[in-house]
Amino acid sequence: MFISGIFGERLPLRYYLSGGMVVSGLFTALFGLGYFWDIHVLWYFIIVQVCNGLVQTTGWPAVVACVGNWFGKGKRGLIMGIWNSHTSVGNILGSLIAGAWVSSAWGLSFIVPGIIIAVMGVICFFFLVEYPEDVDCNPPQHHTAADEDPGGVTTSEKDPEAVISNEGPLSLPGQSSVDHSKSPKEPAEKPEAISFLGALRIPGVVEFSLCLLFAKLVSYTFLYWLPLYIVNVAHFGAKEAGDLSTLFDVGGILGGIFAGLISDYTGGRATTCCVMLVVAAPMLFLYNHVGQNGIGVSVAMLIICGALVNGPYALITTAVSADLGTHESLKGNAKALSTVTAIIDGTGSVGAALGPLLAGLISPTGWNNVFYMLIAADVLACLLLARVVVKEARGWCGPMARQRGCNIKITRRSQCACAALNAQHFLSTLPGHGLQYKKGWSMAAVWKAEMPFLCFFWDCTHIF
Repeated sequence: MFISGIFGERLPLRYYLSGGMVVSGLFTALFGLGYFWDIHVLWYFIIVQVCNGLVQTTGWPAVVACVGNWFGKGKRGLIMGIWNSHTSVGNILGSLIAGAWVSSAWGLSFIVPGIIIAVMGVICFFFLVEYPEDVDCNPPQHHTAADEDPGGVTTSEKDPEAVISNEGPLSLPGQSSVDHSKSPKEPAEKPEAISFLGALRIPGVVEFSLCLLFAKLVSYTFLYWLPLYIVNVAHFGAKEAGDLSTLFDVGGILGGIFAGLISDYTGGRATTCCVMLVVAAPMLFLYNHVGQNGIGVSVAMLIICGALVNGPYALITTAVSADLGTHESLKGNAKALSTVTAIIDGTGSVGAALGPLLAGLISPTGWNNVFYMLIAADVLACLLLARVVVKEARGWCGPMARQRGCNIKITRRSQCACAALNAQHFLSTLPGHGLQYKKGWSMAAVWKAEMPFLCFFWDCTHIF
């Protein structure tokens, strides 16, 4: 995954993703053909699966980079939350397709999905558009004003001349206006691909990567061990257990959409993940104790646990990865999307491999211990985001108060400027105020010279 992200920055995403899908379909079909070719050599299946896993790592970094190129930060959470539901839908469809031939000709359980992904790879090659600019669409805004200027200082405070010019078409005598629309555009510099270490230095990448390790550990433990747990503890039949296990993915769809919507509204990706992880811990404990008390309780608890467990997982692998891949520290370089996504999801894949393994080692000692392990992983995932959550909280509290005071100050200054421009001839005739505007003075010079008197004049007019 880490290497695939680096290649994804340096190759056209359309070719990279399409080629990976077609080759992945080939290896998936080869695995199933082992049944029809009557192959009973273990190394054949091991080699095919290893090659298939390597090829499939091209997928996630490429698709997140493509979607991230199209949608800006303000609406990315909800859109990617809805888009990310394809992972849960794929899990459900994969289970249904595999179950259709598992008892008759299990090779078709691999050949059919292989054909599907290969066909979709061909469609992707012909119709995928990597960047909005390729079809004459406006690129999205990847940074907010708060990101570009975290101190809460607006353009109008930095440059008073901008405030006056934005208030209306008025101008001082002798001041010429420049038509910027006719100025030639400078050619945009082609962004360079970021290095692996450079991506690690982006603020938040390490924290979210480690958080995803534990969040994905919990998610994949449920994915692989939930049917067996339902059979052994809840004492449902095999078919009922398989059907109930899909409800965890249904909850994951709802949780991903909900997490994206809330994070867009609040602007706190880490805080949203942390809150859901905190609530997930007691819900897992509760499901272990009451989930086997009936089909209705089991359905409700599985949907709730799926939403709380997969919600942060979905948010981190989509919107958070896209946000960090277009971080303001990159100065407009969008060539970090694939690498950052690969680092975050690759680290999470370590947890995806460890979770089912640990569950297999712990389950003989009792299922309660498995759930204690999952709860501990959720708590660790939450703690790893503590620094980012504190930073987001400070961004909500501190700059908010400073911004309010700054807005009041700027509003009064801009009102004074409007009063000056609208009463310019009257002011120049007042006794004791003989300052005349010199030809060629800039607006900033006039502002500096006139502001004390203009604000006094404005305040006096408001008294009456």
